[in-house]
Amino acid sequence: MDEEERQRREISDAHRQELNRGSVVLASLLALQTPGYGYALLETLDKAGIPVAGNTLYPLLRRLEGQGLLTSEWDTTESRPRKFYRTSRDGQRLARALLAEWRQLDAALESLDTTKGDES
Repeated sequence: MDEEERQRREISDAHRQELNRGSVVLASLLALQTPGYGYALLETLDKAGIPVAGNTLYPLLRRLEGQGLLTSEWDTTESRPRKFYRTSRDGQRLARALLAEWRQLDAALESLDTTKGDES
């Protein structure tokens, strides 16, 4: 790979990461409407096409919990305790509002996309 291609990839990766950052919050709130553990959420998001690293997700879960958007309980039934998360009522309200906003943005971007059908 030449230097120019490497730079293009770095720029593209940086913008992709920026775009994904906000979507992880919404995806987590939506996915945790069905309660689950952090590791299971990592797998769920990955399968949905939203890969996220654990060192990104776990601080996010703590932040969302601190904001009252998630609730958590410790599951001590196994040898190693695990935290079990679920979206709170406030989190559900925010998820619905963010999803509506996401859909409006998607529609706006579609209306601006003049490259439809281009293969490049």
